[in-house]
Amino acid sequence: MARDIIKVLYPSIEKSLSISSVQIEKNTVTPSNGIEIQSVFSNKNNSLIIIFENTASSDCVITFKAGDAYPNRVLGDLTVPIKQSSLLSVQIQDLARFENQDKSIYIDFDSNFTGFIYAIAKSTELTPAM
Repeated sequence: MARDIIKVLYPSIEKSLSISSVQIEKNTVTPSNGIEIQSVFSNKNNSLIIIFENTASSDCVITFKAGDAYPNRVLGDLTVPIKQSSLLSVQIQDLARFENQDKSIYIDFDSNFTGFIYAIAKSTELTPAM
């Protein structure tokens, strides 16, 4: 399967260090391709949040694929339901369960899923000196 690749969005902190922000770039999901999120471990304190927007007129299931390394793959895939015409926010608590050797994770979708995906995380980069 040739997966569609998305990258994690990292908000930039503004000069007063009070907020960080990022323009959201939605990625259209092609269910037959699935998704690969690259470099999911390059974030601070497991801050990765994945947003799913289901525009289908039916409920669907999203499948987080088991990682390709032992012992991660032992726990298997994990399915998460998403209601029709809704947004779902997922924060992965155990990234190692889904970690592939190339530091990506794979996500599959029901064939009736239509919609978008994007991922946001806090960067591990140090704040530059002012």
